[in-house]
Amino acid sequence: MDLKEAMKKRHSVRQYTDQPLEAGIVSALEDEIRACNSEGGLHIQLVRNEPKAFDSFMAHYGKFSGVTDYIAMIGKKSADLEEKCGYYGERLVLKAQQLGLNTCWVAMTYSKIKTAFTVDSGEKLCIVISLGYGKTDGVPHKSRSVSDVVMAGGTVPDWFLAGVRAALLAPTAMNQQKFQFSLNGNKVSTKAGFGFYTKIDLGIAKYHFEIGAGKENFQWE
Repeated sequence: MDLKEAMKKRHSVRQYTDQPLEAGIVSALEDEIRACNSEGGLHIQLVRNEPKAFDSFMAHYGKFSGVTDYIAMIGKKSADLEEKCGYYGERLVLKAQQLGLNTCWVAMTYSKIKTAFTVDSGEKLCIVISLGYGKTDGVPHKSRSVSDVVMAGGTVPDWFLAGVRAALLAPTAMNQQKFQFSLNGNKVSTKAGFGFYTKIDLGIAKYHFEIGAGKENFQWE
Protein backbone atom coordinates (compact mmCIF):
# COMPACT_ATOMS: atom_id res chain seq x y z
CA MET A 1 0.00 0.00 0.00
CA ASP A 2 1.16 3.56 -0.59
CA LEU A 3 1.44 6.14 2.22
CA LYS A 4 -1.99 7.65 1.59
CA GLU A 5 -3.60 4.24 1.93
CA ALA A 6 -1.51 3.51 5.02
CA MET A 7 -2.75 6.74 6.62
CA LYS A 8 -6.35 5.70 6.12
CA LYS A 9 -5.88 2.13 7.31
CA ARG A 10 -3.73 2.87 10.34
CA HIS A 11 -5.54 3.07 13.69
CA SER A 12 -4.27 2.81 17.26
CA VAL A 13 -4.00 -0.79 18.48
CA ARG A 14 -3.19 -1.73 22.09
CA GLN A 15 -3.62 -5.50 22.16
CA TYR A 16 -1.17 -7.69 20.26
CA THR A 17 -0.75 -11.37 19.47
CA ASP A 18 2.39 -13.32 20.41
CA GLN A 19 3.45 -13.65 16.76
CA PRO A 20 7.13 -12.58 16.53
CA LEU A 21 8.27 -9.98 14.04
CA GLU A 22 9.69 -11.54 10.90
CA ALA A 23 13.37 -10.97 10.12
CA GLY A 24 12.63 -9.14 6.87
CA ILE A 25 10.24 -6.76 8.64
CA VAL A 26 12.77 -6.05 11.40
CA SER A 27 15.42 -5.31 8.76
CA ALA A 28 13.09 -2.93 6.90
CA LEU A 29 12.22 -1.12 10.13
CA GLU A 30 15.88 -0.81 11.11
CA ASP A 31 16.69 0.63 7.67
CA GLU A 32 13.94 3.24 8.04
CA ILE A 33 15.08 4.08 11.58
CA ARG A 34 18.63 4.64 10.35
CA ALA A 35 17.31 6.93 7.60
CA CYS A 36 15.22 8.92 10.12
CA ASN A 37 18.13 9.23 12.53
CA SER A 38 20.41 10.45 9.76
CA GLU A 39 17.89 12.91 8.35
CA GLY A 40 16.52 14.19 11.66
CA GLY A 41 19.62 14.03 13.85
CA LEU A 42 17.82 11.68 16.25
CA HIS A 43 18.73 8.53 18.22
CA ILE A 44 15.61 6.41 17.60
CA GLN A 45 15.93 2.75 18.62
CA LEU A 46 13.90 -0.39 17.97
CA VAL A 47 13.43 -2.40 21.18
CA ARG A 48 12.81 -6.12 20.67
CA ASN A 49 11.46 -8.84 22.94
CA GLU A 50 11.13 -6.58 25.99
CA PRO A 51 7.83 -7.17 27.86
CA LYS A 52 8.55 -5.28 31.09
CA ALA A 53 7.73 -1.78 29.79
CA PHE A 54 4.11 -2.78 29.22
CA ASP A 55 3.65 -5.02 32.24
CA SER A 56 2.88 -2.28 34.77
CA PHE A 57 -0.36 -1.18 36.39
CA MET A 58 -0.48 1.88 34.14
CA ALA A 59 -0.01 -0.20 31.01
CA HIS A 60 -2.81 -2.56 32.01
CA TYR A 61 -4.94 0.45 32.96
CA GLY A 62 -4.30 1.75 29.45
CA LYS A 63 -5.53 -1.62 28.12
CA PHE A 64 -2.18 -2.63 26.62
CA SER A 65 -1.43 -6.34 26.32
CA GLY A 66 1.03 -8.48 24.42
CA VAL A 67 3.49 -5.64 23.79
CA THR A 68 7.08 -6.87 23.55
CA ASP A 69 8.38 -4.67 20.73
CA TYR A 70 8.39 -0.89 20.55
CA ILE A 71 10.21 2.10 19.11
CA ALA A 72 11.92 4.49 21.53
CA MET A 73 11.88 8.07 20.21
CA ILE A 74 15.10 9.63 21.53
CA GLY A 75 17.08 12.71 20.57
CA LYS A 76 19.17 15.60 21.84
CA LYS A 77 17.28 18.02 24.05
CA SER A 78 16.16 21.02 22.00
CA ALA A 79 13.17 23.26 21.45
CA ASP A 80 12.09 21.27 18.40
CA LEU A 81 12.82 17.74 19.69
CA GLU A 82 9.19 16.85 20.37
CA GLU A 83 8.03 18.04 16.95
CA LYS A 84 10.83 16.08 15.25
CA CYS A 85 9.95 12.96 17.24
CA GLY A 86 6.34 13.32 16.10
CA TYR A 87 7.31 13.82 12.47
CA TYR A 88 9.81 10.97 12.19
CA GLY A 89 7.87 8.72 14.55
CA GLU A 90 4.83 8.91 12.29
CA ARG A 91 7.04 8.17 9.31
CA LEU A 92 7.98 4.94 11.11
CA VAL A 93 4.37 4.26 12.09
CA LEU A 94 3.24 4.41 8.47
CA LYS A 95 6.21 2.29 7.38
CA ALA A 96 5.13 -0.30 9.97
CA GLN A 97 1.59 -0.18 8.58
CA GLN A 98 2.93 -0.82 5.09
CA LEU A 99 4.81 -3.81 6.48
CA GLY A 100 1.61 -5.30 7.91
CA LEU A 101 2.09 -4.23 11.53
CA ASN A 102 -0.13 -2.33 13.96
CA THR A 103 1.03 0.48 16.23
CA CYS A 104 0.09 2.88 19.00
CA TRP A 105 1.72 6.09 20.24
CA VAL A 106 2.33 5.75 24.01
CA ALA A 107 3.10 8.77 26.16
CA MET A 108 2.43 7.81 29.78
CA THR A 109 1.25 4.23 30.18
CA TYR A 110 4.60 2.43 30.02
CA SER A 111 7.62 1.91 32.27
CA LYS A 112 11.06 3.19 31.27
CA ILE A 113 13.31 0.13 31.23
CA LYS A 114 16.75 1.76 31.15
CA THR A 115 18.53 -1.37 29.96
CA ALA A 116 16.30 -1.61 26.89
CA PHE A 117 17.67 1.44 25.05
CA THR A 118 20.46 4.01 25.24
CA VAL A 119 19.91 7.65 26.17
CA ASP A 120 23.22 9.48 25.77
CA SER A 121 24.28 12.60 27.65
CA GLY A 122 22.13 15.57 26.62
CA GLU A 123 19.45 13.31 25.13
CA LYS A 124 15.86 12.65 26.14
CA LEU A 125 13.34 9.86 25.63
CA CYS A 126 10.23 11.68 24.38
CA ILE A 127 7.73 8.91 23.75
CA VAL A 128 7.49 5.31 22.56
CA ILE A 129 5.50 3.56 19.85
CA SER A 130 4.24 0.04 20.46
CA LEU A 131 4.17 -2.24 17.44
CA GLY A 132 3.39 -5.79 16.47
CA TYR A 133 0.58 -7.89 15.04
CA GLY A 134 -2.62 -6.52 16.50
CA LYS A 135 -5.50 -8.67 17.66
CA THR A 136 -7.62 -6.19 15.67
CA ASP A 137 -6.86 -3.41 13.20
CA GLY A 138 -8.33 -0.76 15.51
CA VAL A 139 -11.09 1.72 14.72
CA PRO A 140 -11.07 5.23 13.21
CA HIS A 141 -10.90 8.16 15.62
CA LYS A 142 -13.32 11.06 15.62
CA SER A 143 -12.06 14.08 13.68
CA ARG A 144 -12.63 17.78 13.78
CA SER A 145 -13.80 19.46 10.58
CA VAL A 146 -11.45 21.10 8.09
CA SER A 147 -12.78 24.55 9.02
CA ASP A 148 -11.85 23.93 12.66
CA VAL A 149 -8.13 23.72 11.90
CA VAL A 150 -7.68 26.11 8.94
CA MET A 151 -6.86 29.81 8.76
CA ALA A 152 -7.08 30.84 5.11
CA GLY A 153 -8.94 33.49 3.15
CA GLY A 154 -10.13 33.49 -0.45
CA THR A 155 -9.99 30.44 -2.68
CA VAL A 156 -8.21 27.55 -1.05
CA PRO A 157 -6.33 25.21 -3.46
CA ASP A 158 -7.19 21.54 -3.60
CA TRP A 159 -3.69 20.47 -2.52
CA PHE A 160 -4.05 22.46 0.73
CA LEU A 161 -7.43 20.91 1.52
CA ALA A 162 -6.03 17.46 0.74
CA GLY A 163 -3.17 18.14 3.14
CA VAL A 164 -5.49 19.24 5.92
CA ARG A 165 -7.73 16.20 5.46
CA ALA A 166 -4.64 14.00 5.70
CA ALA A 167 -3.57 15.82 8.88
CA LEU A 168 -6.98 15.13 10.41
CA LEU A 169 -6.27 11.40 9.99
CA ALA A 170 -3.23 11.79 12.23
CA PRO A 171 -3.26 10.34 15.76
CA THR A 172 -3.07 12.95 18.54
CA ALA A 173 -2.95 12.81 22.33
CA MET A 174 -6.44 12.32 23.75
CA ASN A 175 -7.65 12.80 20.15
CA GLN A 176 -7.50 16.57 20.72
CA GLN A 177 -6.21 17.64 17.26
CA LYS A 178 -4.95 20.92 18.72
CA PHE A 179 -3.17 22.12 15.60
CA GLN A 180 -3.87 24.76 12.99
CA PHE A 181 -2.77 25.29 9.40
CA SER A 182 -2.53 28.69 7.70
CA LEU A 183 -2.01 29.44 4.01
CA ASN A 184 -0.27 32.41 2.38
CA GLY A 185 0.23 31.87 -1.35
CA ASN A 186 2.06 28.56 -1.54
CA LYS A 187 3.50 28.94 1.96
CA VAL A 188 1.99 26.94 4.79
CA SER A 189 2.50 27.65 8.46
CA THR A 190 1.38 25.62 11.44
CA LYS A 191 1.14 26.03 15.16
CA ALA A 192 0.42 23.76 18.08
CA GLY A 193 -2.27 24.42 20.63
CA PHE A 194 -1.80 24.33 24.38
CA GLY A 195 -1.69 21.04 26.27
CA PHE A 196 0.35 17.91 26.80
CA TYR A 197 2.18 16.45 23.80
CA THR A 198 0.79 19.02 21.35
CA LYS A 199 4.25 19.56 19.83
CA ILE A 200 4.56 15.84 19.14
CA ASP A 201 1.04 15.93 17.69
CA LEU A 202 2.05 18.84 15.44
CA GLY A 203 5.00 16.88 14.05
CA ILE A 204 2.72 13.93 13.31
CA ALA A 205 0.18 16.20 11.60
CA LYS A 206 2.87 17.90 9.52
CA TYR A 207 4.07 14.56 8.16
CA HIS A 208 0.50 13.67 7.21
CA PHE A 209 -0.01 17.10 5.62
CA GLU A 210 3.06 16.64 3.42
CA ILE A 211 1.77 13.30 2.16
CA GLY A 212 -1.71 14.63 1.44
CA ALA A 213 -0.69 17.97 -0.09
CA GLY A 214 2.41 16.83 -1.96
CA LYS A 215 5.71 18.43 -0.94
CA GLU A 216 6.14 19.80 -4.45
CA ASN A 217 3.09 22.09 -4.05
CA PHE A 218 4.14 24.21 -1.06
CA GLN A 219 6.84 25.44 1.30
CA TRP A 220 6.77 25.42 5.08
CA GLU A 221 6.89 28.92 6.51
